[in-house]
Amino acid sequence: MAATNIDPRRHRAVLFDMDGVVTDTTAVHADAWKQLFDRYLADRPTAAGEDHRPFTDSDYTQHVDGKPRVNGVLDFLRSRGIELPRGLADDEPGQETGHGLGRLKDRYFRDALAVRGVEVFADAIALIESLRRHDVRTAVVSSSRNCSPVLDRAGIADLFAVRVDGLAAEELGLPGKPDPAILLEATRRLGVPPSASVVVEDAPVGVAAARAAGFALIVGVARGRPPSRLLDAGADVVVSTLADVSVTASEEHHLSGVPDALDHWDEIAERLRGRRPVLLLDFDGTLAPIRNDPTKVTMPVGSRQVLQALAELCPVAILSGRDLQDVRRRVRVDGLWYAGSHGFELAGPTDEPIVQHDGELALPDLDEAERLLTIELETVAGVMVDRKRFALAVHYRNVRPDVVDHVIATVHRIGDALPTLRTTHGRRVVELLPNIAWDKGRALRWLLARLGFTGPDVTPVFAGDDYTDEDALHEIHDDGIGVVVHSAEHGDRLTWAHYSVDGPRSLRALLARVSSSVQPT
Repeated sequence: MAATNIDPRRHRAVLFDMDGVVTDTTAVHADAWKQLFDRYLADRPTAAGEDHRPFTDSDYTQHVDGKPRVNGVLDFLRSRGIELPRGLADDEPGQETGHGLGRLKDRYFRDALAVRGVEVFADAIALIESLRRHDVRTAVVSSSRNCSPVLDRAGIADLFAVRVDGLAAEELGLPGKPDPAILLEATRRLGVPPSASVVVEDAPVGVAAARAAGFALIVGVARGRPPSRLLDAGADVVVSTLADVSVTASEEHHLSGVPDALDHWDEIAERLRGRRPVLLLDFDGTLAPIRNDPTKVTMPVGSRQVLQALAELCPVAILSGRDLQDVRRRVRVDGLWYAGSHGFELAGPTDEPIVQHDGELALPDLDEAERLLTIELETVAGVMVDRKRFALAVHYRNVRPDVVDHVIATVHRIGDALPTLRTTHGRRVVELLPNIAWDKGRALRWLLARLGFTGPDVTPVFAGDDYTDEDALHEIHDDGIGVVVHSAEHGDRLTWAHYSVDGPRSLRALLARVSSSVQPT
């Protein structure tokens, strides 16, 4: 998941969801829902076609998260073959209606809140304060009827110029998310149109509501959940922490707005004219097509031929999340530099591998994480635990959608318990890496320095496809040429790339043009 920016020149307001984005109350809500449904299902006589299994994390994500409480009650019970009337807003707590059970859930929530208190996410507060310093207006928009007491108890109510919550929606007769009505009410009160506003959300229904209303930027906050669920719902970018969102002038663009590199080849050729190019390329999804089984990924013969020709003209490096030896074996081109494990391992055309020694401190914890994840995920069909020397990747591309959250949560739980590791996300994969300040962008810059290719006459050219590649695209944005290799799976997310190509085949065509235009160094 890549960093992004909120640009005060274009974005005059930011709308925040509350639970899971600003306040750490999602778990309190989830526990209250579980208490409600587990008791209700246990006490209700079983009828034909009804499913009375306990309420699960997956149920919360699919049927309840982000919705008005009545809709959550009815949608979940309907998934279990139980139909209840919607009822009236003044139904007694516990009455067998949507409103009655919803009011009982609220009672459980308030009781738990009185004991546990309200914690806020420091990254959210820092972002809100930065927005206020830049004169960007802020609002909190929540389906919760407990929004005001939660914010008051947390002591942060004054951070928001506008508040639209479940109570306000009920008074105004506004439908809840995924209908965008409450978001649009917030922009009306702020006096800023959706086209100049940003939404920050952690639930797919909230993201879908923002997408339907045409907001300028939709930032998904994953916080340990798979980014794909928010990207699939329409988020422009997904971050694991709001610390990855800055408030500054930005040159990011949506993929749909990035010019095609082949159509704009004359511009690229002009930027390369008289310069010393250095080619830096991702592997999976960039040089080689993505496969459901990462062990079966192969690079087309034509791409290998183009790389061999380029290596005779200018420096070429492969930057991959794969192990160094693995990516070298799959590329099989002499004369290249290789950076494996996101840059923790490096090897030149003739050199012995160079290792980032700080990463070696994490090897015992990676061993332990591999042991634990292999045991805990053994029964999950389709999951693949892929150990590399400096990383542990858990692929869930072939896992049933209703089990993905369990896989992600398991990786985060084990990773959080091992102090030398950190968790990152890519396309249908979650990884544990050494917990040091290192990513593809830093690896790229370090590699350029190691090669001795710095200065005004050098033009780095980087091509990549995944969220993790955005760090490298960001790194060279001002002094290089960035190319994003996109596919339908990416959606219309944000990118730092200057140009785009449609898949590895189009990248190969672009590299062939580079090869024919570059003078030997």
